[in-house]
Amino acid sequence: MHKPVYVAGAGIVSAIGNNTTECINSLETYNDGIGEMHFLHSIHQNTLPVAEIEKSNEELAQIAGLPPTTTRTALLSMIASKEALHNSGINNFNDLRTGYISANSVGGMDKTEDFFKLFSKDHKAGRLRDVLNHECGSATKIVADQLGIKHLVTTISTACSSSANAIFFGARLIKNNMLDVVIAGGTDALTKFTLNGFNSLMILDNEPCKPFDENRKGLNLGEGAGYIVMLSEKAAKTLNIQPVCTLSGYCNANDAYHQTASSPEGTGSYLAMKGALEKSGLQPSDINYINLHGTGTKNNDISEGTAIKQIFEPHYPKMSSTKSFTGHTLGASGGIEAVFSVLAVQHGFIYPNLRFATQMKELPFAPETAFSKNQAVDHVLSNSFGFGGNCSSLIFSKL
Repeated sequence: MHKPVYVAGAGIVSAIGNNTTECINSLETYNDGIGEMHFLHSIHQNTLPVAEIEKSNEELAQIAGLPPTTTRTALLSMIASKEALHNSGINNFNDLRTGYISANSVGGMDKTEDFFKLFSKDHKAGRLRDVLNHECGSATKIVADQLGIKHLVTTISTACSSSANAIFFGARLIKNNMLDVVIAGGTDALTKFTLNGFNSLMILDNEPCKPFDENRKGLNLGEGAGYIVMLSEKAAKTLNIQPVCTLSGYCNANDAYHQTASSPEGTGSYLAMKGALEKSGLQPSDINYINLHGTGTKNNDISEGTAIKQIFEPHYPKMSSTKSFTGHTLGASGGIEAVFSVLAVQHGFIYPNLRFATQMKELPFAPETAFSKNQAVDHVLSNSFGFGGNCSSLIFSKL
């Protein structure tokens, strides 16, 4: 029997806004968040642009209602999760089986780096409390405790597909009558560890990125958090909630081609999109917009584009990469882009792909370059493809 998974609310914080309203305004006015880093202290400060949230930990802590000693990853998570719950209209979930499924890839690395800087110079220096919340699950537990969620709390960490996997794991728990309400998504903060790691792979652009452009040179790292609130049909009726859309399809595939690169044929990307379409019962022609994974690297864009060509040729939906605004937020990217997808279905938005100038010679399509309102957006496909070939696709559909 078909059991719908409803989406009731969404919340976000990113380099282009501290909430959904601010992010929509930035997308509409072509205002990206990519620039010089200010709060992350790195030797690459003047050479590698990032999409950094322009608030200190102390400022974020005030918004989140958490101590300023909290990891930046958890602070961002709390801000977006609170907005998602507020926007859902759910005031009390105490009588419902509620889960919190959060993704990230760096955990409390920002605080660990603060500790290491002092400790490496003097083994009696540094505050041990800075390493207490190093592991990825700690940020999840901090936020779940604050929200009062106890039925199911878990963390997903599968690189850049992490929060997309968190979302569809939550959907499966609802469909199998194990939970009534799930807050799911992901968070990640900028750290020197990830910046240096990606730089060693030689896939960072020293200018603002231009995904799916023939002359793309790489990605820009970013930070942020994005969460959606999902609920069962029974819970929607019990709470008297009017959902904004459904999560109609989802799929994870793993091509296991390479530790950090996608297969040139786009095998994982193809299987994830194909599986999500089959789960939803939709045809490729039903998709109105694709939120591309679109990192801006040579390998990723051709791999994703090849898979899209295989599935959608000859009629391609509108598509774009919002990473041209937010940067690549790693474990948070699937959650942030799920929020953008929900808003696209809810309001009929099509987002622009900034800085696109030249179509890739291998592909017969190009991304959108203009922000559009009041479009017929019934079904949105959102792609999140991670290291190791871990590829996930989500489909959000109008009610």
